[in-house]
Amino acid sequence: MTDTNVRVRFAPSPTGFLHIGGARTALFNYLYAKKHGGKFILRIEDTDSERSTQAAVDAILDGMQWLGLNWDEGPFFQSQRYDIYKSYIPKMLEEEKAYRCYCKPEELDQMRDELKAQKKKPMYDGRCWEKRHQVLDQPHTIRFRVPEGTTVIDDLVKGQVTVDHKEVEDLIIARSDGTPTYNFVVVVDDALMEISHVIRGDDHLNNTTKQILLYEAMGFAIPAFAHLPLILGQDKARLSKRHGATAVQMYRDMGYFPHTINNFLVRLGWSHKDQEIFSMQEMIEAFNFEAVGKSPGIFNPEKLLWMNQHYIKEKPYTEILQGIEQFIAIPEDRKNSPLMEKVIDSLRDRAKTLDEFAKLCTFYTEDQLIITPEDQQAFLTKEAKPYVQALLAKLQELQDWTHDTLEATFNQTLEENNIKFKDLGQPLRIILTASKFSPGIYVILEILGKDRSIKRIEDVLAMM
Repeated sequence: MTDTNVRVRFAPSPTGFLHIGGARTALFNYLYAKKHGGKFILRIEDTDSERSTQAAVDAILDGMQWLGLNWDEGPFFQSQRYDIYKSYIPKMLEEEKAYRCYCKPEELDQMRDELKAQKKKPMYDGRCWEKRHQVLDQPHTIRFRVPEGTTVIDDLVKGQVTVDHKEVEDLIIARSDGTPTYNFVVVVDDALMEISHVIRGDDHLNNTTKQILLYEAMGFAIPAFAHLPLILGQDKARLSKRHGATAVQMYRDMGYFPHTINNFLVRLGWSHKDQEIFSMQEMIEAFNFEAVGKSPGIFNPEKLLWMNQHYIKEKPYTEILQGIEQFIAIPEDRKNSPLMEKVIDSLRDRAKTLDEFAKLCTFYTEDQLIITPEDQQAFLTKEAKPYVQALLAKLQELQDWTHDTLEATFNQTLEENNIKFKDLGQPLRIILTASKFSPGIYVILEILGKDRSIKRIEDVLAMM
């Protein structure tokens, strides 16, 4: 399906890292644009000069690029567009769709306190509307005059939402210093950028009526709206740091694939039959708002880990290698050896993250392994030492260093010493890999080769 008139936008505020909830909003916008052959626009809403930082802008751009959510236009910065927004204010005043408000902060506080005391909604009562023909030399804000009536939002996710304008106060569209406010600049931007669909979290639903009224007042076409359910932790509270990592980059640093994050996020609030695993192309082709649920998505870290492990098993060798190189330095001769692919294939079933995968690879990529004091005490015991020495003597004489002969040599050692596999296997695993989790013993010996295996055993025996 192609509709080049589809134009969507992701519009984060640069006050921190790219949040996992923001990443899902960006993803849904991206999928909808790509499905319809439209445009995905990036806009940085940096009008809050006190909280907005360049570091946060960089983090947002970095996070989106890592996820592969590449924008078609932008990034546009609202802080660079003030003159555009301000140019619409005089016409609003002239047409009496807005008015100057001279109320001082303490006056507004008193008004709200009185309304609360009367158990009424503490909203601005429009008192300065009566002074709209006066232009006083006093500090003032500009307020939009909310007309009487109701607004019906035909939301693509939530269905029909009706709001009585009595619930909406005359909102400020320009502060006393002349700077325009959030709802006003968003409407101007979306109109001028010809945004056809506003796809965002349902925490923005309260702003939608105000924005629709502003579109109408300024004679702009009203876009379609789709408000996505929030992402909650497993305790059903809004996702926050106490639930674990909330910034996209944290998942990169923990060793997740970017596509794992996209696949996981698309399933937080959207479904397609019983399918769990999607390629990006499958997401694009299947995505629609009819399948977006109205209930919040529950963030399940275990499912995310399961999904990443799935991709570790399925991704091509080169992509795994590239991923683990974020975490360890691999000598060129070992990286370019056919043995590196054997190492990776031997570990696919044992790692859930690329960080974990990289640590498991160090038995091959590094020569100096660090065995923890706990593992030394538990496995490198005086009881185990003679068994390791007996195996070493046989390995030193071995000419055919292959899986079958290594297995036969190992079993012969077990039989001669009347011991079980674990009595020799676990100490040897610690000696060769410095880890309790690794490929099979014979695979390790094969990969390391005779010289590296024997040296590693000799070095540890000397320490034992």
